[in-house]
Parts: sequence; C-alpha cells; structure tokens
Amino acid sequence: MTSPAPVKVDIWSDIVCPWCYIGKRRFEEGRSEWGGAVEVEYHSFDLLPDTPEDFAGTPIDYLVEIRGVDRDAALGMAAQEQHVAKSVGLEFDYASTRHAKTTKAHQLLHFAKSHGSQLEVAERLFDAYFIARSDIGDGENLARIAEAAGLDYVNALTAVQEGSFDEAIQEDLKVAAAYSIRSVPFFVLDGKYGISGAQDPRVFAEALARVESERG
Repeated sequence: MTSPAPVKVDIWSDIVCPWCYIGKRRFEEGRSEWGGAVEVEYHSFDLLPDTPEDFAGTPIDYLVEIRGVDRDAALGMAAQEQHVAKSVGLEFDYASTRHAKTTKAHQLLHFAKSHGSQLEVAERLFDAYFIARSDIGDGENLARIAEAAGLDYVNALTAVQEGSFDEAIQEDLKVAAAYSIRSVPFFVLDGKYGISGAQDPRVFAEALARVESERG
C-alpha cells in the first residue's frame, strides 16, 4: 500500500517573534501526538518593519524607544512570554538579547530552502536570537549559522548581503496579505485550514487529524 502524502504545513513567522518560537515547539508536540507525516515550509513575515537597520538595543529597548511602550509594561509582557517559553523548554532572556531587523534572516531562510535545509536553519536562527542572544542582523553571523547547518559560508553571505531572495520574500508577504495574515505565527494546513497563534499542541494534533480524515 502506498503511504499517504504528507500534510503540507505552511508557516508564516518572524525570527524575533517569541510566540513564533513557542508556537514552533507546540506545533512540533502536536505533530508528534498526531503521528503522521508532514511537510513544513517557512514563509517570511516582517513583524516589526520599523526596526532600524543599526538598532543596538534589546527587545525591551525597542518597545520603549521605537514603539513608545511604557518600560514597566514592556517588562511585564516580556515576563509573561518568558514564563510561557519555559513551559515548552525554552529559556528566554530579554535583558541581554540583541534585537535586530530580520530582513537578512529571511534571506537566509530562503537560501536554506533552496538547498533543502530550511527547517534546520530556522531552528538555528530562533536559537541564535532567543537562546544564544547573537546578532541575527549581521550578515557574517548569519553565514556562520548557515555554515553550521552544512551550507556554504560564502554563498550564504552573498545571498544575505545582496538580497538574492528579495522576490521570494515579497511573494511570501503577498500571499500573507491574500490570507489576511496580520500576526504570526500563522499555520496553513494543506492550503485549506488556517491556525493563528501559538495554540495548544492538541489544537494542532486535531487539525492534522482532520485534514487526514477529509483526504480519506
């Protein structure tokens, strides 16, 4: 008997989005609970387009200095996100995280996709930003992340520095607009069902099972 085709899961996310990393973990748990095959593809979403290219502060500094959020309120939001992150095994530390514009990181994700390594690079990018607290706006640092995933350093650096995947990023944003995606993470299953946010793992498991049953 031929094995069923994997469920296609398209994920719109941004690397500096804490709920995207949390949602990634919850989706992975839900996928494991369901037990079937999936094909995951990440798509670009610019969650914080007003981030300056040369911003050198923390995510808290960004919220206060660029968005005008009260510092105590920003710290409160960060504390909540850190608490939820810990529940899925992630240790965030916004006090020493280097906030960054993610245009180059999205270039790297598309470069990695073209070489069949997008999922590994996506995990490495989230880890670099939230856990290692390294600068994901720096081209050379991004190229080192690519190299650690087995990709060519020079080609990766060229892609992120020269904007080799500008058209692919714009296409992702165009499709996101067509789907009326205004916040991330956003999951689209088999091009039919949308799931917004870092939902409970069971939500993902049940949605995947529903897609599979409707195929049958």
